[in-house]
This record gives sequence, structure tokens and C-alpha cells, in this order.
Amino acid sequence: MAIQTLPSPSKPRWTRDVFLSFRGEDTRKNFTDHLYTALVQAGIHTFRDDDELPRGKDISTELLKAIRESRISIVVFSKDYASSRWCLDELVEILHCKNTMGHTLLPVFYDVNPSDVRKQTGILAEAFARHEERRFQAEKERVQKWRELLRKLQTIPAGISRTLQMGITLWSLVLFHIFFGV
Repeated sequence: MAIQTLPSPSKPRWTRDVFLSFRGEDTRKNFTDHLYTALVQAGIHTFRDDDELPRGKDISTELLKAIRESRISIVVFSKDYASSRWCLDELVEILHCKNTMGHTLLPVFYDVNPSDVRKQTGILAEAFARHEERRFQAEKERVQKWRELLRKLQTIPAGISRTLQMGITLWSLVLFHIFFGV
């Protein structure tokens, strides 16, 4: 299956502030839940897939639409993020929106080294090796596109890493980035 992106509208029609992209198995019941709660309590309209996907709808189409309609995407890179085709396809759309609509990408590195994500080393190298082993030839192009996108993250200003000093909570730092753009 080819990676699907939606056509770009002439001007963005943002209906929410933030789209959260995360690997549920890694972070749903800990970091992402805390981040989501902090964003909502701060009055930031946030999309999280387990809250807002209508039953009976095509999930991939609804996720792409939610990304398109969000001003900012927070991508929580975790140890198994790259193991998920869903997550990587979300990232394709997020970067497409960043390049065509002025969408903002805020990467968060949760228990993963940012250079491992950008250089696809360590656990990410293992995830891509598994993708390549399991896919037919047509899918190898899709995997190559994912690899290219992760390499392009080098051009995005450094994200937020879970390794923090002075007891500052990670989600507080994310809120600071959203409000002040630093």
C-alpha cells in the first residue's frame, strides 16, 4: 500500500491546536497520558487517537485528517515508535503538512537518543531491519521513504529529550515550547 497524503488546501483550516503522535504500547499509560492531561488543562485543544476517532470510520483517513486540521504535531519518539507502520505513516503526513502548510513539528525523545532517531542506529536500526525483512519489494520503497524522512529530522531544531535536569517535568517543557515557540 502506498503512503497516502491528502491534497493540500489553499490555506490551512486548523480546528485543533495539537496532534499527538505516539506509540501506544510505549507511552500511552504513562508519559502521553500525562502530556495529554497537561495540554487539555492548559486549554490546548489536543487530538489523541483513542479519544477522538469516530467508530466505524476509516482510521487512516481520520488520522490524516486530524493531522491536517492541527496547527502543531507533537511526535513522541520512543523505543518502538519506528516499529509501527501507523506511526511512520503519521510522520509522513506530519512532515508533508510542515512543508506545505506551515504546520509545526515538535519532536519529543522519550527514552531514545535523538541521534539514534536521526541516524537510524540502535533500536531504530533494528526496527527498520524488521520492516525490510517482512515487506515485499513494493513496500521497500515505503520503508525507504520512512528512512529519508527520519534523516530529514536533522534539519528540524532539536526537540525535547526526557533527560532533564532540576526536576522540570517533560510535559511542562512541551507546554513552554508550544506557548513561547522556543
